[in-house]
Amino acid sequence: MGNLILKCENLNKKFGKKQILKNVSLDVYEGDILGFIGPNGAGKTTTIKLILGLQNITKGKVLINGFDIEKQFTKAIRKVGAIVENPDLYMYLSGYENLKLVSNMYKEVTKERIDEVVKLVKLENRINDKVSKYSLGMRQRLGIAQAILHKPSLLILDEPTNGLDPEGIKEMRELLLKLAKKEKMAILISSHNLAELDTFCNKVCIIKSGEIIETSHIEDIRKEHNHFRIFEVNDIEKVKKIIKNAQILDENSFKMDIRKEEVPELVVKLVENEISIYQIKEEEISLEQAFFEKTGGNIIE
Repeated sequence: MGNLILKCENLNKKFGKKQILKNVSLDVYEGDILGFIGPNGAGKTTTIKLILGLQNITKGKVLINGFDIEKQFTKAIRKVGAIVENPDLYMYLSGYENLKLVSNMYKEVTKERIDEVVKLVKLENRINDKVSKYSLGMRQRLGIAQAILHKPSLLILDEPTNGLDPEGIKEMRELLLKLAKKEKMAILISSHNLAELDTFCNKVCIIKSGEIIETSHIEDIRKEHNHFRIFEVNDIEKVKKIIKNAQILDENSFKMDIRKEEVPELVVKLVENEISIYQIKEEEISLEQAFFEKTGGNIIE
């Protein structure tokens, strides 16, 4: 585990008498890619705005690299890159000219760093073209290039794959994995594309009605919700009679929603009833399935 980059501690946010966030806490470490997910109106965008200092915190605190976002804003935000909604780009300028403008805001960004970032986001062949000629995926990558020019330790992205085609999503996934590994960034991603987050996030934080209801490693969520599928039993009709909640898959297999420690007891029961078992296979649950189980099937933003 790397250094702790972002710490949200018991964040509360009220608008008038309405409580939007209630004791929201989350940690993001160096090299983490944390998927921040939740139903419509759960509080994802509000949380991001509090982290970035765009709204006042009612109660609680945000620490970035140990600096308090409210008390030490300049130091806290100095090593943060972010894209909330769509990246801000000048369409009539080239990609390089856009990066040059942003680089002027930072003393430490050299021409070499600009060239390094261009290569990192794979825009070498088009960086001198006008942004108006870029595809949506290229604009997203240019936006990330802007956000990482100053080598931030924390990158916050709101719906980075929104509107991208499959190729654009693949490129985004590869880029974020590279940033986490090569640049050792802590990355927080708010997204509704759960199937995509499942392929590159190592952690997930689920928020519902302004409260965190789950913060786990992706693998831990899968283990917690795993089903076990028994294959190629020799008598599926007998299975139907002795196991009432078996999910019949075909003439030779069925699925049971049981925990790992319950499997031996089931095996004994089948054998005692003279049912032969040829194979038992664990079925991994997807992040999307886990989300619906946790939230009760709410619609994603």
